[in-house]
Amino acid sequence: MTITRRNFLEYSLTCTTLSICASVPASAVVLGDDGLHKQSWFIESFLDLRDDQKDAFEQGKNLAIFWEQRGCPYCGEMHRVNLAKPAISDYIKNNFNVLQLDFRGPRMVTDFDGKEMSEQDLAHRWRVTGTPSVIFFPNSSAKLPAKPGNEVEVWRLLGYWKPYHFISNFEYVRGQHYKSQPFHKYLDEKTARLKAEGKDVDIW
Repeated sequence: MTITRRNFLEYSLTCTTLSICASVPASAVVLGDDGLHKQSWFIESFLDLRDDQKDAFEQGKNLAIFWEQRGCPYCGEMHRVNLAKPAISDYIKNNFNVLQLDFRGPRMVTDFDGKEMSEQDLAHRWRVTGTPSVIFFPNSSAKLPAKPGNEVEVWRLLGYWKPYHFISNFEYVRGQHYKSQPFHKYLDEKTARLKAEGKDVDIW
């Protein structure tokens, strides 16, 4: 079999997933050597964000980058509570490719404008000031403008949000509601609609 970038990444992810599944219960939160909480469905990447964006577009998904760091209690809460809920994790997996970056990490990343720098320097460049932070990118084109990521992002989730509000951010981006209304208005309308249908907004 010819090894391409795509099947190499799929093979790497499969191996990682099998290793995790063999060593810990499915419900456990896995900590990597870098101290970050891991999900088996986070993408493996060569850290060229232009390629990651193209891959997401070709799969009909948005690219979302999770910024986390070692010892971050709210990052752990996001994994143990929010991402442990199948309704949330399944929605994200089906609609987003998620890349995890380390707020203080040394790995080299290529930004959308072609500039290469460490994760830590990229966080500074994008004005990421804390963790967890989730930065969302559009799926309207296979190639975004050659600009820093913070100039092409469409939405940014800052800090830890409770499950209902957390998943609403992903729905807001996936539905491209950011093009027509602020998030708080989208959330108010969604909540009113669910209550009118007799649904409990706290089920998340």
